[in-house]
Amino acid sequence: MSGTLAGVGPGRMRAPREVRGLVPALAQTANPDVWVWEYDGPDGWRLSIATHGAPGSGALSLGGFRIAPLDRASAPGYDNAREAVGLAMGMEEKIRWSRLIGCAGPRARPHLAKLVGGKCVLLPSAGTRVGEPRDAELLAWAAAALNQFEHDAGVHPVTGQDLGHGTMSDGVTASLAFLHARFRGSVLADTSKPTGEGNWRLLRGLMAGLGGSVHGARVALVGVGNIGEHVRQRLVADGCELIAIESNAAKRTELEAAGIRCWAPDALLKFLAEPVQAVVVNARGGTLSRAACEVIAANPQLAIVCGSENLVMPDPTAADLLAAAQVIYAPTEFGGMMGYLTAVEEYLWLRTRVQSRIAPHEPVICFLNWLGTVAGP
Repeated sequence: MSGTLAGVGPGRMRAPREVRGLVPALAQTANPDVWVWEYDGPDGWRLSIATHGAPGSGALSLGGFRIAPLDRASAPGYDNAREAVGLAMGMEEKIRWSRLIGCAGPRARPHLAKLVGGKCVLLPSAGTRVGEPRDAELLAWAAAALNQFEHDAGVHPVTGQDLGHGTMSDGVTASLAFLHARFRGSVLADTSKPTGEGNWRLLRGLMAGLGGSVHGARVALVGVGNIGEHVRQRLVADGCELIAIESNAAKRTELEAAGIRCWAPDALLKFLAEPVQAVVVNARGGTLSRAACEVIAANPQLAIVCGSENLVMPDPTAADLLAAAQVIYAPTEFGGMMGYLTAVEEYLWLRTRVQSRIAPHEPVICFLNWLGTVAGP
């Protein structure tokens, strides 16, 4: 390392062999080489950056900037680096699907070979989460650490919306805008909309493949946050009957007022036994446990499981239960690729905007229009 930025100490890099010791499941993946860079700040702050991009490769490392949710960060055995690696594995799988089907927006398509999966996970301290008094201090440090990583690793993070973001404690500033002003790889695109759009189009295609239609279908939504809400609106317009699991009590009240029966997350297994034709998963992770897959497999009406939830299946062999029951499972990495593709469109636009004269919002619109021509009406 030739130098460090003000306020950020030297990072520590873990090479692939050490990382595979931390996450043994990496050895069974198509690309088992992951590097982890960690930066420690005051009050126990830690930024863990996992990437499939080799040092000095100039790769574009794609993955959201996640502020570790309190419920996960406080769980026994939580490890911030392990969390980042698991999420980076999912991102790499999304990119693999993109390459496999040749799916990318107009700017990203020539760069598919340079795209790799990554993830940035920030572990905050009390009082520094977005909306709390010291949020600006934390995010300013994190932006400096991201710049330091780009300098240290020779890899370019393309990061943005993920868990933990929102309006900052000043009541005005969006946390993503705050990061964007301080780190060029932090994008502003609302990736929940194209991700939700991808969820919806995938479900429609799967239903059509079974000779049916989403019109009039009964669909279960697991998670109705930013992504799930977009899916909900699309399916309501399609005439679907919806039920939902949602952790936010106020959101459950809103959904019930709209005629959607709701459950809290602790009723997941009962919920999955409901007579529905499809389940769309967009919660915080772990929805498709082995116990959940056993319930799904025993549900005679349930034919499709899809969505874009990260770290959705703690035991990958649980997918065999769905296959044995002839339930179609579209890997959530496939369903979630649209968000990262929109983020990289914006990033590449920002790098070329001097020459392109294209409006800032156009990358997202252009990508959604392109997606529509590929997926069909």
